[in-house]
Amino acid sequence: MRYVLRDDAGKISSLHLEPVPGAEALPVDHPEVRAFVAVVDEERSFAGLDANLVRVLEDLIDVLIERNVLRITDLPAEAQQKLFDRKHFRSRVQKKSLQLFGTEFGGSPSPSGGVLPDVGLLPPDDGMPKL
Repeated sequence: MRYVLRDDAGKISSLHLEPVPGAEALPVDHPEVRAFVAVVDEERSFAGLDANLVRVLEDLIDVLIERNVLRITDLPAEAQQKLFDRKHFRSRVQKKSLQLFGTEFGGSPSPSGGVLPDVGLLPPDDGMPKL
């Protein structure tokens, strides 16, 4: 059994495992319960797709910068800051994660190590800033 609360239109607004005040008991295989769960699963999978797409876009921006097709300074300041924040966060998370293969597979790492550089924080090797 599942316990459902309905909105003013009579549609299920929440689903509970335990009884809650004002809830209606419905079997797990009830069509409305199954439809509600399918909508929630669909929303989760769509959000997951969005998160994956953001990762792809970040990687695309990295490649464009590494190949000198795009400079980080070409982007608006807010976009730069968001990219730096995400890259630094990903870098910290990756340092804490288990690295099973390191650089043994796939050869040497990319020049930026998959992380956007800190523009202006480190002196460049040849006098030119590298992005």
